Amino acid sequence: MAKKFQQLPRLVQFLLLLIPFVGWITEIVVRLSALLAKPDARNILGFIFGLVIPVFSWLDLIWVLLFKHLVLCKV
Repeated sequence: MAKKFQQLPRLVQFLLLLIPFVGWITEIVVRLSALLAKPDARNILGFIFGLVIPVFSWLDLIWVLLFKHLVLCKV
């Protein structure tokens, strides 16, 4: 799922993360799939921060526009 998210156009990624509840669910699903695919420290921290810190999704929104992937989420 994380690879498919990264292959989406930036506008679609931005819109998925912009909608409040949909953005949080999208972020959790993408982070969980990246964690299951590659369980390293970066993905573990990203998953924990995504669950615990609500403001982290706004940082992800900006990060996706700049780098086309979520913060602390690499596949």
